[in-house]
Amino acid sequence: MANLRLLSAVAALGVTLSLTACDIGGDQGSATAEGGTLVLALDQSEEHPSFRALEDFATRLDEETDGRWNIRIYANGTLGSQQDTVQMAEDGSVDMMVASGTLLENLNPDFALYGSPYFFTSIEHQMSVLSDDTLMNELYTSLEGSDGLTVLGGFTQGYRNIYTTESGITTPEDLKGSKLRVQESPLMIDIVSAMNASPTPLSYGEVYTSVQSGIIDGAENNIVSYVTTGHYQVAPYMSMTQHQIGTDYMVINTDSLNSMSPANREIFDAEWDETMALDTKLWLEETETMKQTALADGATFAEVNEAAFRERLMPVLEANLEDPENREIYEKIQEKKP
Repeated sequence: MANLRLLSAVAALGVTLSLTACDIGGDQGSATAEGGTLVLALDQSEEHPSFRALEDFATRLDEETDGRWNIRIYANGTLGSQQDTVQMAEDGSVDMMVASGTLLENLNPDFALYGSPYFFTSIEHQMSVLSDDTLMNELYTSLEGSDGLTVLGGFTQGYRNIYTTESGITTPEDLKGSKLRVQESPLMIDIVSAMNASPTPLSYGEVYTSVQSGIIDGAENNIVSYVTTGHYQVAPYMSMTQHQIGTDYMVINTDSLNSMSPANREIFDAEWDETMALDTKLWLEETETMKQTALADGATFAEVNEAAFRERLMPVLEANLEDPENREIYEKIQEKKP
């Protein structure tokens, strides 16, 4: 049944069945406590830091388990969007996928707290929290009963900033009347609204042409995505609002995770911890490389009135702290600041 669901999903996406679905069908269902192949869906390219870190993860896992466990990565959104692949992870058609915090927010609103403006004070702070099982275990296991999914940990998306077709965006007042693309997330709509712009939910793939045609005036994202998508070519002015440090979460089908023997699970967990650290290192390096690429092609990166943006955005964070449990979590997390 799982294979039939997968074939239908892939066919609907126009993916060549002989190259993908049949291969996955051969992998899926072969896992036992002693070993198997984990199918991982990723919507980033082979050049992205996440793919490079995960490729290294696959190599190390294969080596450390003497070939008992390995990972087959399908990059470039080959198996569909994150919305598609999270459903496939739920029903076991794939084993693992990378999901943005905004996507998981739709499965459990508690994830929205961790994407709030200024929730993390730095990438170092973020990663120290995401790798702390004592702080994160309740959230990471919160989807097991409802969706059959376990969160292993997370990758940084780095600082997110505003980029537009017009220069001179230094205060929220400068954004009045601007239409900015946002992810389909209540939190992101609140964030962009608070910055005085008009949030326009669009799929990621529509941003370039929508900016180019004037449907929107810009968007918000991290520097790596801004450059690798070519968005800097049509919206060459990035304002360094640093309004959020985004997170991508690694999600695994709970049954697939529980199928590992204790010895194999110990190896898997150790190699995953190493993967989060590697991804962070690669991300920081790639951010600087991409910034230099954009600068060389004429893009600009402007400082903003940080206090003005913070004044507008802090109420979004405070709204997520009205729940006493959320405030307690927040206070514990702030104790992790370097």
